[in-house]
Amino acid sequence: MPRRDLPPFRDLRDFLAHLEARGQVLRIRRPVSAVHEITEIHRRVLREHGPALLFEQVVKADGTAAGMPVLVNLFGTVERVAWGLGVRPEALPELGELLAELRQPRPPQGLADALRRWPLARAALAMRPREAAAAPAQRIVRHGAAVDLGALPAPICWPGEPAPLLTWPLVITRPPGSDSPDDCNVGVYRMQVLGRDRAIIRWLAQRGGARHHRMWQARGQEMPVAVAIGADPATILSAALPLPETVSEIGVSGLLRGERPSLVRCVSIPLQVPAEAEIVIEGTVAPNETAPEGPYGDHTGYYNSVEHFPVLRVRAITMRERPIYLSTFTGRPPDEPSRIGEALNALFLPFVRRQFPEVADLWLPPEACSYRIAIVALQKSYPGQARRVMLGLWSLLPQLTYTKLLIAVDADVAVRDWAEVMWAVSTRSDPSRDLVRIDDTPIDYLDFASPRAGLGGKLGIDATVKIGPETGREFGRPLAMDPEVIARVDRMWGELGLPPSPRQRPGGGRRVA
Repeated sequence: MPRRDLPPFRDLRDFLAHLEARGQVLRIRRPVSAVHEITEIHRRVLREHGPALLFEQVVKADGTAAGMPVLVNLFGTVERVAWGLGVRPEALPELGELLAELRQPRPPQGLADALRRWPLARAALAMRPREAAAAPAQRIVRHGAAVDLGALPAPICWPGEPAPLLTWPLVITRPPGSDSPDDCNVGVYRMQVLGRDRAIIRWLAQRGGARHHRMWQARGQEMPVAVAIGADPATILSAALPLPETVSEIGVSGLLRGERPSLVRCVSIPLQVPAEAEIVIEGTVAPNETAPEGPYGDHTGYYNSVEHFPVLRVRAITMRERPIYLSTFTGRPPDEPSRIGEALNALFLPFVRRQFPEVADLWLPPEACSYRIAIVALQKSYPGQARRVMLGLWSLLPQLTYTKLLIAVDADVAVRDWAEVMWAVSTRSDPSRDLVRIDDTPIDYLDFASPRAGLGGKLGIDATVKIGPETGREFGRPLAMDPEVIARVDRMWGELGLPPSPRQRPGGGRRVA
């Protein structure tokens, strides 16, 4: 169990207070436009690993003043993502081990092991939600003609976008025939505002919301949909975690927060939502009503093509008193999703090691749109192992389904150091032997480089030291300085009148702390 030395953040305001106490929030009091200006300010601050930004006077896209502040860059650093998950950054790997154990629990090996796992059982109990009789999220209720999505200060992030966009919505759906929150899916699907009571929900076919919609379509029924904006950080981040479909995002949020999540029944549809959310939008999606969505800027650094997606018909909007509107932008990394992905890499590694114990490390470079390139380090022990692991990662792990370049290196290479990875590629691989190419395989349909939408190729590079029948030559012996010499020079360095010395690997490369 990771040591939790942070208080439970029951809502967005608890977390905001925690950040402000640590100088991680900047309040901007001059008027700023929701059309492009917030995005430009946000991306400059995020690039420098700056604070969360609370815009107190926002001019909406229609030119009127917003009646609520806008919060952006909430998770713009790995440290703030870790805090939102309830741990310090150094405890992220331990949290990953816990999530891996919950996903694939192993039977205890005797009484001592069972007692050791007792904290895990207690953590699982924290995943069970409880129902609140009343909720801050429903202090203000608007029905019928009072519903107006235009009252929200949704931004227009990039030039050429057609309408304001809800960029941090937690879209809550459930399958037909179930009333249990355990069966609900919570996903972050952007929403284009079409009018006072209509919005497009852009969920891709493989996402949980789209799967639920197909189930309601088969019955010819409207699907109830709730959208929470500005929940507690554990609930927000649970929607971004690489969880299997059988694990509830709401339940995991309780595990991360350290206490049972509090839900409240919606006022107009049969769903439950986080009781402490800032804003909740309630409505239904018809079986076949769609509208053209986009173009909008995406995490690839390009505009998406215009495509049809389902339309949400809004029945009610509820909110807290003096609500805070949570927003972000997506664009070429670094953006907020890429920072979150960088933190989640530490959580993802234990899942990988359950399938492939020989994996020493794995890195999804955020500048490669978080998942399109992966570098895996192996404790190699037999010929062909790198090829086997690459094929396994592509086929067994949904998070790597769309990874189109996979580089395998030995465990002595720091996967987060691109200079070391390129050294391994240039000295340990040969194109005639070490390339693994797969054609006509599923690929991210947003990848405009692929020859056909949703179908492209994958390339693996085996940049490991070759052993046994993998080569007919004796492999080169790596350079290595005597560790005693390194230690002796370290001791005398301050007497040489030189700048501070970087830490060195025995072989001469820079050591990554």
